[in-house]
Amino acid sequence: MANAVEVSDDNFATEIEQTTGLAVVDFWATWCAPCRMIAPIVEQLATEYAGKAKVAKLDVDHNQKTAARFNVRSIPTILFFKDGKLVDQVVGAVPRPALEAKFKEHA
Repeated sequence: MANAVEVSDDNFATEIEQTTGLAVVDFWATWCAPCRMIAPIVEQLATEYAGKAKVAKLDVDHNQKTAARFNVRSIPTILFFKDGKLVDQVVGAVPRPALEAKFKEHA
């Protein structure tokens, strides 16, 4: 996770909702196989969009309040925030082109 930051219930508002521009949050869990499948894609996109998007990961097992607040019912779920407002989401382990298209759309 070189370019993706870890966020929690405690710092979500500061790290994501007060960010100007694009912030992307990967809601995941250690036991989730599809989450592990897309983790390298999220990391690659975090590297490629460094300076254009803030990419974060939130472990739903340890941060249930934030997951519930955004109605995350299945993981992986990736939420896209623009200037602190939720603008889009991707649910499930999607191929890289699908995820990259969302980054391009909102960055």
